[in-house]
Amino acid sequence: MSSSSETKTALRIWLRAELKAHSPSVAAATSSQLCARVKTSSAWQNARAVLLFFPIPGEPDISALLTDALTAGKLLALPRFNAAANAYEAVRVMDPVRELATGPFQVREPVAACPVVALNRLDLALVPGLGFDARGHRLGRGKGHYDRLLAGFTGMKIGVAFDFQIVTEVPREPHDVALDAIVTPTRWLRAKTD
Repeated sequence: MSSSSETKTALRIWLRAELKAHSPSVAAATSSQLCARVKTSSAWQNARAVLLFFPIPGEPDISALLTDALTAGKLLALPRFNAAANAYEAVRVMDPVRELATGPFQVREPVAACPVVALNRLDLALVPGLGFDARGHRLGRGKGHYDRLLAGFTGMKIGVAFDFQIVTEVPREPHDVALDAIVTPTRWLRAKTD
């Protein structure tokens, strides 16, 4: 195992423990603050088509933004796993209550009837992760699915995190896709270039 892989593994273990220890009531309150911060941003207000995600336990709960996107007339897409391609694809959702089901990784994702959306139609992506740094580097869960999805994305990529998920440095490998910014309940971090 490389030094970078070892560092990522240790960071994942630490961040998973922090997320597990995070109080559900604090997580709910800070998730609401984060959503409010997103909704007042020019990136959100100017986006016509957005790629969001349905949060898993421990992630900031941005599910309210799904409804807000539709109410604002935005095209809403969420990732859906394509087993044949072993990759996620962006898929349009018009009714999150009826059109989401539990996928192969126990993540809620669009059902099969929802159409795939070309990545070049999307202006903004909100991206989950275990950890982020000020340079826009993201620590995912270790399978590289989001990096492969974002590799073809040309819109603005914004990481979504609780404040304690911002770390000094996330080791970066050649396949890792950098983000343009990170939003937390208390601040925006515009990615600094390397």
